[in-house]
Amino acid sequence: MNLPNHSGERVSLRHWAAVFGSMLGAFMAVLDIQITNASLKDILGSLGATLDEGSWVSTSYLVAEIVVIPLTGWLAEVFSPRRYLLGTTAAFLTASAACAWAWNLDSLIVFRVIQGFTGGAMIPLALALVLQLLPPRHHPLGFAVFGMTATFAPAVGPSIGGWLTENYGWPWIFYLNLFPGAIMLAALAWGMDRAPARLEKFRHCDWAGVLTVATGLGCLITLLEEGNRHDWFRSREMVALGVAAAASLAAGVWIELRVRDPFINLRLLARPAFAFPSVVGAVFGLGMYGVMYLLPVYLAEIQGYHSGQIGRTIMWSGVPQLLLMPVAAVLAKHIDGRRLVAAGLLFFAASCFINARLTHLTAHDQLRLTQVIRAIGMPLVIVPLTSLATRGLTVAETGSASSLFNMLRNLGGSVGIALLATRLDTGEAVHRARLSESVSIYQNATLERMAALTGRFTLSGADPATATARGLSVLNHTLRRESRIAAYRDAFGVLGWVLVATVPLALLPGRGRRGGGGDLIDEGALRGMWD
Repeated sequence: MNLPNHSGERVSLRHWAAVFGSMLGAFMAVLDIQITNASLKDILGSLGATLDEGSWVSTSYLVAEIVVIPLTGWLAEVFSPRRYLLGTTAAFLTASAACAWAWNLDSLIVFRVIQGFTGGAMIPLALALVLQLLPPRHHPLGFAVFGMTATFAPAVGPSIGGWLTENYGWPWIFYLNLFPGAIMLAALAWGMDRAPARLEKFRHCDWAGVLTVATGLGCLITLLEEGNRHDWFRSREMVALGVAAAASLAAGVWIELRVRDPFINLRLLARPAFAFPSVVGAVFGLGMYGVMYLLPVYLAEIQGYHSGQIGRTIMWSGVPQLLLMPVAAVLAKHIDGRRLVAAGLLFFAASCFINARLTHLTAHDQLRLTQVIRAIGMPLVIVPLTSLATRGLTVAETGSASSLFNMLRNLGGSVGIALLATRLDTGEAVHRARLSESVSIYQNATLERMAALTGRFTLSGADPATATARGLSVLNHTLRRESRIAAYRDAFGVLGWVLVATVPLALLPGRGRRGGGGDLIDEGALRGMWD
């Protein structure tokens, strides 16, 4: 069997094709997290479902994805990386087509679960293939392409989803996967080396660890996604999910640290060189998905934008990354990776602080600068951060490391969205109470405003009582709008300070050597993985 040649400079065309195909899969998997958000109203209207019920269109995908990510390394060993990736890709494409054919909400949720369970495996496998098939000198390029899947896909998801829905209908957001998926299958089938399955690992698997970790993660993501909608722990269902998540995850960690052959190597988190970048990655995921949650909701609520307009605004944080990812890869070869990550976090934080000055006039044009600043910061974080997290790993550790790194980033995103959604609601209530204290019929400013509004409606033909009622309605609407905007400002400010607070942590790992990661990945180690 031909092995990846890590001692030489050349990489075979077949292995480049395999890496390219895996990146297509990771891109599609991440894209499908966000792509339904801009089209949710159209989907629910077509299927006759309510907005509360429709939350499961996204939640079901996220739960399945986060459950399968830590299992991916082990499953790839059991079935062989080639068989497992080809099988999950075929199942993902089938589930995507089935989502487009869904006849009601229940069927769509079932197909989204299958889609998430198969698509989630593509994300860590893409990073694992970079480490396993490319020599260290090519890792920065691989990390740059992987970074596009992690940061570019969420940025363009709303835009692509909105455009397809407006022009062709919502089923096309799922049909979109079929063409690149066919290319991916061909690239993987040709480019990946064959390896024997190790089905005997099923007999020796710590099934207790698998079940407890999967149950814990599933309950935790469901709690994070649905908690704010159900008033968190004032709901018995949310309390039950919280208890189940805590108990299952605690049991799962205890089991995995004690068994002889764990399905995922949690001991990697005891290494500062891996743990610190992984925690920074979780915070980065919190910020990235948090912003991707806040901006579309703000544009829809305050500016009244439809899905296409929201997508065109968000694109300004996506398109520049296509140019900047290769730049980040070059910089990662010559500059201390820790400094690049710190600089990227500060750029990201600066964009959040600028967004923390929102007014009701802030729209597409005013948001363009912050989007570009954020687009500069994201590549500076994700490319060197991936290099730092994977430095010094053996090939036997790459599966678990890739799974943990990606799981923590996605988990950070779910935590961020949950906290920000709660912060918006509570912040709005607090600001409305404060503003209400300043708006009183005994104050001259309020009386003057009411007189102006009443006069305007009277001139338009309304009787005095109707004009007064309309004036009060406008005043109340303004109060509610300004309270909500103040809550958005607070949320962006919190994100900015969280990112700033993470900068010292980003400077801690290792010696911050320049160049690619994976120093211990050599041909001898690979022989044990691929033979």
